[in-house]
Amino acid sequence: MPQMAPLNWLTLLVFFSTIFIILNSFNFYTFLYQQKPDKLMPKPSTKVNWKCL
Repeated sequence: MPQMAPLNWLTLLVFFSTIFIILNSFNFYTFLYQQKPDKLMPKPSTKVNWKCL
């Protein structure tokens, strides 16, 4: 029976850290937050009178 290649702790740390970062970035970019329409606030428009400046 073939034996597995010996893995040290540093290789496993790099392997699992890479998987962790890939999965978290995938989750970050695929998550869409749906904001409720009643929570949207219109941006107040401020008019500037350029003659007074």
